[in-house]
Amino acid sequence: MNVDLSLMKDLLSKRGEEIEEIVAGTGYLAKTVIGVGTFLLDNEGDYDLLTAKQKVVFEKFLKPLLEKLAESRQR
Repeated sequence: MNVDLSLMKDLLSKRGEEIEEIVAGTGYLAKTVIGVGTFLLDNEGDYDLLTAKQKVVFEKFLKPLLEKLAESRQR
């Protein structure tokens, strides 16, 4: 899986509120989601390096936010 590092960097640095909103009420912490995103940035977006739990966090929170961000940039 290819992770758009530019989108990830934008999401983590400028869209913290969106991360807070998507995790609200789920039992997950925003800092956990940010940590997974930061790990991906540090490892050139290599999804295969994520643990099973990190993959769940990515699929549940980061992937939808990245897709939404990519959509908004295409308009």
